[in-house]
Amino acid sequence: MTDYILKDWDGNIFISISDDNENSAAQNEQLTHCLAVVKVGEDYLLGWNKWRNRWEIFGGCIDKGETPRECITRECYEELGIDGANTEYLGVMKFLMMPDYFSSDERIEYGCLYGLKLENLSVEEIYKHIKDRDEIVRLALYKDIKQKQEPIAQIDEKLLEYYV
Repeated sequence: MTDYILKDWDGNIFISISDDNENSAAQNEQLTHCLAVVKVGEDYLLGWNKWRNRWEIFGGCIDKGETPRECITRECYEELGIDGANTEYLGVMKFLMMPDYFSSDERIEYGCLYGLKLENLSVEEIYKHIKDRDEIVRLALYKDIKQKQEPIAQIDEKLLEYYV
């Protein structure tokens, strides 16, 4: 495969992002997850994933019977403490994923990407409201993470470009 957007250090490949409308995307039975690029002012907010030991954007797996919008709303509540997040649909991502703790096989995965703007909130204020701290144990702004040269999931860093 030579036509793709990015290959990360784990071998996962970000193949494409489509501009399918949200209603048709929700009908895609192959959707497995939703992700949210979060902006605080003019910077991006990331969470430290303690299991992967790197900074990531927010999101998770779609539960059975859940729509993508319901999934990202739930994930924003759990990982950011935001009830009823006003997210903007950005498109459907396509990945070739390498074996990991979700599956022992290489596989194609599809997920919906959303954007969320948080104005006038500090990182500390947002962190106080997080409901599920098992996975995401710290929050920081992208510029601060880059300045400290801490590891950021490469595909997630690329996804920041889709929400300006």
